[in-house]
Amino acid sequence: MSNFSSNISFTLFGESHGSIVGATITNFPHGIEVDYDFIKNEMNRRKAKKNNLTTSRIEDDEFEIVSGILNNKTTGSPITVIIKNNNVRSSDYNNFIDIPRPSHSDYTASIRYNNFNDIRGGGHFSARLTSPLVTIGSLAKIALKEKFGIRVASHIKQIYTIKDSYENDTLPSYDEFIANYNKELPVFNNYIMLKMIDIIKNAKEEGDSLGGIISLVIFGVEAGFGDPFFDSIESLLSKSIFAIPAVKGVEFGLGFDFVNYKGSECNDTYIYEEEKIKTKTNNNGGILGGISTGMPIIINVAIKPTSSILKTQYTLNIKTKKEEELSIKGRHDPCIAVRCPVVLESVVAISLLDLCIDMKGKLL
Repeated sequence: MSNFSSNISFTLFGESHGSIVGATITNFPHGIEVDYDFIKNEMNRRKAKKNNLTTSRIEDDEFEIVSGILNNKTTGSPITVIIKNNNVRSSDYNNFIDIPRPSHSDYTASIRYNNFNDIRGGGHFSARLTSPLVTIGSLAKIALKEKFGIRVASHIKQIYTIKDSYENDTLPSYDEFIANYNKELPVFNNYIMLKMIDIIKNAKEEGDSLGGIISLVIFGVEAGFGDPFFDSIESLLSKSIFAIPAVKGVEFGLGFDFVNYKGSECNDTYIYEEEKIKTKTNNNGGILGGISTGMPIIINVAIKPTSSILKTQYTLNIKTKKEEELSIKGRHDPCIAVRCPVVLESVVAISLLDLCIDMKGKLL
């Protein structure tokens, strides 16, 4: 069981090859009307089956919300969602007990739980658990939009060395982000999208995998949300984002690229426009001193290449203490970044909802 707890409490449970995976969220706002069509669409985004770029494991992902909703509205009591696992092939994972996969949690989990961990499909460490996370995250998005006017969007910024770009280097609107979700990949530059598709397919044919960068933009957070130091917006969102399997880096605004500028070149100067105080640029990604500026919050998330690959690798046999070849037979994504955008949006939405509940109380 994995738990996030603050103003709201969020728990993930289940294993990749167990009977179900699920999640429970408590202290969720009451009276929120549930849009089931929106949730189903978000779940389909996670499956990303518009092309041949994802795992061959096909799950229906038919979710069942078993508590916390009455007459299509949230009641204020804990909301629990369950999703059945129907398409498992556990025999593919039998040898990973003694022969851990490189860059996977097999070894660390076995040490942490004294070999009692579920090895099948990665068990509780599997990205399979992001399916109920997306269900709850979809509810959080609905609540954020209804109660606070906040919306979360994303696109694939980079796959391997191929980078997406904005037209005229101008941040697109929320609606422009959403329009990309109907494409094969959520990418703004169509030519770049085709190059990304080709390179992912090539990696799949070679039995290899690729990483990527997902860029998230949060629209509508008013100035003054957040706190300094340990409860900064960066701290709160980073903690949740790093909970997602395969995430290895998070940056806000220019992030690591700040090192390539002088202060005079990258400082965000204040202006007055459309009867609002804004910044002329948004290099800090909408956050200063851990507190929102009122500008869009921009986050870039690095996703490592899928660790389970068909290409033969070498690893250590824990029993014999000798290196040996490993060939993985399971069904895995050649580029997990393809399915990450909606997952990252979901976990960010849950953390943002928690922040908004906190700030609403403080501001009132």
